Amino acid sequence: MARRDCMTEEELASLSPTEKMAIVSVADPEGRPHQTLLSSLMASGPRELVIGEFTRGLSKEYMAQRPRVGFVAMTLDRRLWRGAARWRALSRSGREYEAFNKKPMFRYNSYFGVNTVHYLDLEWVEGPESLPMAGIALAKLATRALGSAPALGSLRPALTPYARSLVDGLASLSFLSWISGEGEPRILPIAQARTAGPGRIVFTAGPYGRELPQVPEGAAASVFSFNLSMESLLTLGVYRAPARGHSRLSFLEIEEVYNPMPPIPGRVWPPADLEPVRVF
Repeated sequence: MARRDCMTEEELASLSPTEKMAIVSVADPEGRPHQTLLSSLMASGPRELVIGEFTRGLSKEYMAQRPRVGFVAMTLDRRLWRGAARWRALSRSGREYEAFNKKPMFRYNSYFGVNTVHYLDLEWVEGPESLPMAGIALAKLATRALGSAPALGSLRPALTPYARSLVDGLASLSFLSWISGEGEPRILPIAQARTAGPGRIVFTAGPYGRELPQVPEGAAASVFSFNLSMESLLTLGVYRAPARGHSRLSFLEIEEVYNPMPPIPGRVWPPADLEPVRVF
């Protein structure tokens, strides 16, 4: 699908509602892709995106420090756009700030109104394309069959049973992200992903398999997973290309697990060292 440097009027209308899914990927201080569910992402002009901040996580801090941003947006009718942008500025007033807070999601929310608007310059976009549900279903079955071998599992205790059920759920969606050689965060849908033991996520190529060779073996990567209840999980680690003897499976060897959900987003594995409280 051809890339473009601007959006059409129809796309502006499609991406203006808050009732959609949007994933944003930015580089963290270690150069790893940090993904976040930011459904407030909207197109405010043919070459401009805005994000309404109503809870504070690491993604907004990271994008101000490293402005390159990758994104995926999917509307309720399962049309999907992918692209890249560059963070430019933030504001706590103005036309976009007022527009965000007039939307029903924020206007009638007693706890979370939009407090900051982030402005991004669009670099490229491609889409829309319909989410290939049949291909995803077949890829899920293939991953389940190939990824169930005991030898593929990892004993590293990164994921709890709850976290594994979130990734493995039939209604869950997952996205693989990595940083390209040009320093651009990229996102690839991998709804077929599932866990293999508590320390590894595996997936077959699936509908977007032609793009997997773009991910370098051993690259820092992350998998963001969420379900229809908006429960979400971010796993960070090392990408492994299809292994010998299992040529159709790729892996994420998990090194860190991050809870993106409020009220307290943050790393949950490896657990932080406990320190005594000395000041009360």
